[in-house]
Amino acid sequence: MNVITVNTSSKQYDVCIGFGVLSELQSKLDSLVPKVSKILIITDDQVAPLYLEEVRLNCSKTNKVEHYIIPHGEKSKSFAIYENCLTYCFDVQLDRNSLIIALGGGVVGDLAGFVAATYMRGIRFIQLPTTLLAHDSAIGGKVAINLPKAKNIVGAFYQPELVLYELSFLTSLPIEEWRSGFAEISKEAMISSNDNLSWLMDHILSLEELNNELVEKCVTMGISVKNEIVSRDERETGERAFLNLGHTLGHAIEAYLGYAKTTHGEAIAFGTLFSIYLSEQFFKVDLKFNEIVNWYNRLNYPVYSNLELDPIINLMKQDKKNIDLKIKYILLKSFGHPVICELEEDFIKENLDSFLKQIIS
Repeated sequence: MNVITVNTSSKQYDVCIGFGVLSELQSKLDSLVPKVSKILIITDDQVAPLYLEEVRLNCSKTNKVEHYIIPHGEKSKSFAIYENCLTYCFDVQLDRNSLIIALGGGVVGDLAGFVAATYMRGIRFIQLPTTLLAHDSAIGGKVAINLPKAKNIVGAFYQPELVLYELSFLTSLPIEEWRSGFAEISKEAMISSNDNLSWLMDHILSLEELNNELVEKCVTMGISVKNEIVSRDERETGERAFLNLGHTLGHAIEAYLGYAKTTHGEAIAFGTLFSIYLSEQFFKVDLKFNEIVNWYNRLNYPVYSNLELDPIINLMKQDKKNIDLKIKYILLKSFGHPVICELEEDFIKENLDSFLKQIIS
């Protein structure tokens, strides 16, 4: 088991990573002060049949455990489902010493975390990620729900008590979810160092043939990079924004296509390729764009060939990082040296057009 300690300005907590770490859950719960009065597991209808009972067995020795199952998918990060969760918290009489366990991927973690942050003005919660992508969303305390036109626009910074990452949960993931999660790991490598990126490109040649050791190394590296950043900048006033590499275009693609029409990470991977292309044009540097395109192609990342420039640019303007509709972009001077740049709309549009033509050809 690998243990990474996240130490933000508001809270310190452990991220436990490995195969078999779920067995630590009861002892971790028993160590919390004040004592946990009741537990509510929030999960979704895909995860529940697989892992809900296993998690219940690992936390019900000294606690009364309730559960609430939401529909799977991005559509559940809505005001309606959020209200249903809060109502259930009230109905089962959760109090300020109660605790919520978020058992699932990023949707469950974001929603359950926001429920915990707002019910009775904040109760404790634990993240139990079940997807590779959630290695990113479970760390750092960003919790949120969506508006129909904007992702994660209603939320809070609210840190968990613990993240318990049982890697055996990942064995049930379809291949597109492996691609989705690995996109964030490759992004974390790019903003941290050339060595991390080179190691990934040398060792990860297929996402369908990963052994346990490689999975644990990749997850631990990604979480370590994110931890270093969020521990210094919890509320994204500075360098935490670097974690948004690829997200400006990626989020626009998600909104343009409609949430759940593509996975988050696959859209981010395409956005990351554009960020590398844009960085090369803006800084006149060589970031191995063609090599990374070939690597992503080998890993079977999708290419979005039918994007309309004007609608995509307008969606990019709505990104949360922007102020007064000026487009702030995360670029790379080199791998391990990300920067925030304010770019002109015409520059982005011109380069997006040439990027799409080059990558589709």
